[in-house]
Amino acid sequence: MIRIPSLAACALLALTAVTPAPARAAGPGGVWGFEVEAGTDNRSKGASKSGNDAYVSAYAAWESDSGLIYVSPGFQTIQAGGSNIETDWIVGYRPEAYGYAFDLSLAYKRRLDVDAGYDADGVELSAEVGRAIGPAQAALLVQYAPDAPGPAQSYVWVEAEIGWAFTPRLDGSAALGRREQDGGPDYTGWNAGVTYALTDALDLDLRYHDTDAAAFGEEYEDAVVARLAYAF
Repeated sequence: MIRIPSLAACALLALTAVTPAPARAAGPGGVWGFEVEAGTDNRSKGASKSGNDAYVSAYAAWESDSGLIYVSPGFQTIQAGGSNIETDWIVGYRPEAYGYAFDLSLAYKRRLDVDAGYDADGVELSAEVGRAIGPAQAALLVQYAPDAPGPAQSYVWVEAEIGWAFTPRLDGSAALGRREQDGGPDYTGWNAGVTYALTDALDLDLRYHDTDAAAFGEEYEDAVVARLAYAF
């Protein structure tokens, strides 16, 4: 059964669209930025992390003057192992070469107030390469967790994404990924949707998600997800 966001949830998200965007804060040796996000389901690697319920997240990001190095602490609401909050501490490096943009990062993830015996923390390594030619974009992402939070001990996620800029404010994209893990099901996940820039700082995304692992639980079932992200 396809899960769709309620009209009330979508209306609540859209109310913030009238908020103006403040300027990013310049700091010594770099720039600080912030992003807050809310959505009808917290989807990661095709599966729900929030029990198919709504979520919120907030992240800060410091970027060096060159734009090459960044540090990003933050949190997101989840439902896993008795925990409702996952904290993330991310450090990354974003070089460019021969028209390609690279993003290499290391993330430490910790889930707060977990049940006894639940593995609360883990580490994730990510490598992404992308390129844009005119309105077309494409990216390849590889993530490896040697120690994952939760029941899975380790995993590899590989995802290919394509996109198209229809207008300066409207983008469409689709992605296909595969997850192989130790201590959890192996599955394929995909999504397709559109992102519309309501303002220079506020994006609304509407996206369909699905996997081939619905037999393993509701978190793998298909869903239509609305997400609103505000960057400042």
